[in-house]
Amino acid sequence: MLETRARNAQQLIQADHLDAILFCSLPNLRYFSGFTGTDGVVVVTASAVFFLCDSRYITQSRTQVAADEIREYKIKLDGVLGLLQELGCRRVGFEADILPYSVWEKFKETGGDIHWVPLTRQLAALRGRKGADELEFLDRAARLNAEALDEVLPLIRPGARECDIAFELELALRRRGGEEKAFDFIVASGERGAMPHGVASEKLLQAGELVTVDFGTRVGGYHSDETLTFALGEVSPRLREIYACVLEAHDRAVEAIRPGRSLRDIDAVARDYIADRGFGDYFGHGLGHGVGLEVHEFPTASPRSEDWVEEGMVFTVEPGIYIPGLGGVRIEDTIVVTSEGCRRITQIPKDFKVLQV
Repeated sequence: MLETRARNAQQLIQADHLDAILFCSLPNLRYFSGFTGTDGVVVVTASAVFFLCDSRYITQSRTQVAADEIREYKIKLDGVLGLLQELGCRRVGFEADILPYSVWEKFKETGGDIHWVPLTRQLAALRGRKGADELEFLDRAARLNAEALDEVLPLIRPGARECDIAFELELALRRRGGEEKAFDFIVASGERGAMPHGVASEKLLQAGELVTVDFGTRVGGYHSDETLTFALGEVSPRLREIYACVLEAHDRAVEAIRPGRSLRDIDAVARDYIADRGFGDYFGHGLGHGVGLEVHEFPTASPRSEDWVEEGMVFTVEPGIYIPGLGGVRIEDTIVVTSEGCRRITQIPKDFKVLQV
């Protein structure tokens, strides 16, 4: 699989008339070489892959990294420039969204006649289509979500603190083999549900409220991401209405996904339905985002998306309605695009669920 990934980068090198691409971000180091440490460099040329690191990681890299050559440096800048100059590289692409400006300035100042080419979307798209090995990790992470929620669900009741629910979910995921939580979990109940990123607080859950839970873990470096909204006992007809609206918008968007469609159009399927029901002003974020080695990565499904659905893409479908003073609903699944549509990676049902109080 790593050979295929390198070939895709090499195709970009040819298309953009480059001599090499320099990768420094940890997700890309792992993606192109298999390295799981916290510092290093991958240089891909038209014919080879080089991995560079300092003495802290040289032993690890020799047992873990798949590359044509592994080199040790004492100073990163000197090691990278020495390799590029040795190879005769003149046009070198780099992660413009990742590499700090100060580091780029040093490369530029000391790199002689090397021309540095900023790459953004082109690099992000390299990880856009997931292979079978990646999907296996994503499926395992989603399965842990389902198992952990099943354990913690009895604790979601009036009187519980939001932060305690988040903590118990994190523990349940770690006990099952989750490497780390994917992000700071959102547990937002009652009026706090109107905050799309309402990270768990000390608020006590109350009967008659909706509670939104957004959580995930990491397995093999790959993330799960899933959101559910529960009713704590009977809730008002207005809250039932917005839940039904979000669920229908979610289901319509999932049904609309197929290769060749615009991601902007997929977003519009859900957004237009919500707007037609009078809630358009309360859905302010994009429909979804890619998930993989990063919990937010390429592609993006939003009104500003310029990309098209491709087989193997993995992204979330997460419409929401957030009404200040009342509460909110978000329903999120992670899907993988198939040849004829999509498959849900996340496993927890999203039908309206009333928790007994």
